[in-house]
Amino acid sequence: MFHHKGYNKTTLKGIGSLAKIQAPVIYYCFSSKEQLLEEVLNIGITGIHEAVEEAVAAAPARSSHRNRIEAAIRDHLATLPQHSDYTAATIINNNLAPRKVRDRHRVRWEKYTDYWRSLLPQAQAAGEIGPGVDLILLRLFVLSALFWTYEWYHKDHDPIDDMVAKLSAMLCDGIGGTT
Repeated sequence: MFHHKGYNKTTLKGIGSLAKIQAPVIYYCFSSKEQLLEEVLNIGITGIHEAVEEAVAAAPARSSHRNRIEAAIRDHLATLPQHSDYTAATIINNNLAPRKVRDRHRVRWEKYTDYWRSLLPQAQAAGEIGPGVDLILLRLFVLSALFWTYEWYHKDHDPIDDMVAKLSAMLCDGIGGTT
């Protein structure tokens, strides 16, 4: 419901109806709609963050930084369908949530972006990302693109490994043709 209706239009009664329970039952697990939203937001980012870290850590020690970035992209995309409603709710409601919820959730969001803040400079230091590339802009671009795939990616598109190869080629090799 947070995904499809947004925070402001979601009610506990609506959630209860969707879950086929009476709204008061929700209060056995959550003290408020805000606490429930916070849990949804946290699930939306935590599962992806953990999968990405594990994928990069599992890469062979001598892997190139490009291979590590590809592993991060692959597991972000592979994990996204498992958490797509949660992730969509996170993206849609991040600015709609009450300030205290956003502030607490920002800690988890920043942990994931911090991971990318360390991954990309390592690649740049190794010469695998050009020295003139603005890493802040690159990180924002990559993460925005990855998170919004929940809107358009479906199983009938390219398999994830094919998408990762195409995205990696565009990201690492550029989109310009030779002249």
